Amino acid sequence: MFAVEDAFDGDVDYATHVKLYGKERAEQRYSPKPVVGCACAIVSANPDPRHISISYIERQNLSMRMNMRRFTRLANAFSKKKKSALAVALHFMHYNFCHINKTLKVPPAMVAGISDLLWSIEDIVD
Repeated sequence: MFAVEDAFDGDVDYATHVKLYGKERAEQRYSPKPVVGCACAIVSANPDPRHISISYIERQNLSMRMNMRRFTRLANAFSKKKKSALAVALHFMHYNFCHINKTLKVPPAMVAGISDLLWSIEDIVD
């Protein structure tokens, strides 16, 4: 919560959407616990309730796992080395500025109005 406030100085629509899980069953050893509900809370400004969804971050996490093989393990632990953080940053830079989204037909940065052109790998290196 404080990271968002510090980064955007309160000038952002921000809400949380938390899944509430039930009890784990013995036969579900490697499966997630059943979701029994969700809790939404507006943290700052005035977010549109129709866009408060955990689906957005789950899709982002899936894209990252599929494109960066090191995140496909069952274990929660991963390396906190600087090169790992840089690999994540490079992945999101490419995904947002170079990768043409199949639904949007342009990179996400163009839809957000951050960029008006499709970047290349050379543009990222520069």
